Amino acid sequence: MSTPKAVLFDFSGTLFRFEARDDWFAGLHDEHGNELHLDAQAQLIRRMTQPVGLPSVIDGDDRIAWEQRDLDPAQHRRAYLAMLRASGLATPGHAEQLYGRVLDPHSWQIFPDTEAVLRGLRVAGIPVGVVSNIAFDLREVLALHGITDIVDAYALSFEVGAIKPDPRIFHAALDPLGVAPRDALMIGDSDEADGGSRAIGCSFELVHDVPPAERPTALLDAVRAHDVEITV
Repeated sequence: MSTPKAVLFDFSGTLFRFEARDDWFAGLHDEHGNELHLDAQAQLIRRMTQPVGLPSVIDGDDRIAWEQRDLDPAQHRRAYLAMLRASGLATPGHAEQLYGRVLDPHSWQIFPDTEAVLRGLRVAGIPVGVVSNIAFDLREVLALHGITDIVDAYALSFEVGAIKPDPRIFHAALDPLGVAPRDALMIGDSDEADGGSRAIGCSFELVHDVPPAERPTALLDAVRAHDVEITV
């Protein structure tokens, strides 16, 4: 297996994770006035971060908004508020309060090896791209952690007008790097979305979207599987 000339990363569930805190749900309750139990909280967070698929609670025109959510910030807001309200946050303002957490850079927790891998690739002379189905500027999250300078290209769905696994979004990341797909490695947590990179010739490594403490070296392991040596 040859060493890649570029490495592409997904954002959510790969480099960072949307991690809920207990205080997010303080004062929030369901349509019956009951506090949200832990299972309900977990289900809401899963629905807010699922990379593919359509939540069963979405219907009508909101289905269209959900399918287009990562192409347009307005559709993103409409789709998520509809999903949250249909999931039980029907009290005025409650869905908006939780939705706002998604847009807050502080809500995103970095995986333990993210920075080490990105900096190691920079030292190795291997350019990095971030490819994400997203409707807000994730650069603010990276800036919070001081690592925007070690990402060479961004292909964000709402900016490029294509959603993974559409080949166009992968090309949008690789073209500025001057690297052919056959020479690139894509790393992500969705076989369907991120693994779509294989259709244009990229190699692909799957990582799992689990709490960061449970996944200390997955990114390191992924690049090392492709003969990239990074010292931490």
